[in-house]
Amino acid sequence: GKIWLKVPETIKFNVVGEFQKFVGAKDLILSIIGQIGADGANYKAMEFDGPVIKNMNVSDRLTICNMAVEAGAKTGIINPDEKVMAYIKNRTDRQITPLKSDAGASYEKIIDLDVSSLEPQVACPSSVDNVKPVSEVEGTPIDQAFIGSCTNGRIEDLRIAAEIVKGKKIKNGVRFIVTPASHEVYLQALREGILETLAEAGACVSNPTCGACFGGHMGLLAEGETCISSSNRNFTGRMGSPKAKIYLASPATVAASALKGEITDPRRL
Repeated sequence: GKIWLKVPETIKFNVVGEFQKFVGAKDLILSIIGQIGADGANYKAMEFDGPVIKNMNVSDRLTICNMAVEAGAKTGIINPDEKVMAYIKNRTDRQITPLKSDAGASYEKIIDLDVSSLEPQVACPSSVDNVKPVSEVEGTPIDQAFIGSCTNGRIEDLRIAAEIVKGKKIKNGVRFIVTPASHEVYLQALREGILETLAEAGACVSNPTCGACFGGHMGLLAEGETCISSSNRNFTGRMGSPKAKIYLASPATVAASALKGEITDPRRL
């Protein structure tokens, strides 16, 4: 059989500069979606390049490509390099042939971005492209903080959360739910003592699952509640009650907010 597929035009994002402390891949992709809109890359491919992307670990690259669809993209791509090939080598014994952009490839447009002054970003209810810098929503009270999902439930995300909450306590009345993205991540976090650090701070660490992200279980929101989440979507009713509010942010911003009981800039801790 055959699959009908229109070859999409490509928008290239060339990313330069250097992230501030506790600013990273999730903030970058939220900023991009906020700039171009939820339909800004409809049926397009989004290609990410530049020194900032090349310096990222594979987990951060996965976060960015994972959320390309939230701008309507057909796919999100980053040219594979030695980091990617090493990551794949440890997960399969199949022969892999990397595919890269052709030299002189044509793009619908190229967008240059400098992350040096980028502050933590927050997608506000109830659309992923309703993005604001954390300074504009800081102080918003929360009932729940969630770290997990295919977007930001990897070991690097849990390490950042543990670094922020280590030796501290989650704000009284806030549910802080941490859901590792896979069994592999769960075991690695267990070996590194990350789960213990999170639990000592007051987090509820669950088994690997989609969980609260899609409103399945273990963290459903009640009417009138507010959650800040490291997941990828904040549509009305996504995590429970249609009368709940969902803010999207990086694991660092989520963890900092869990400590304070309100949306918080992690750079201030």
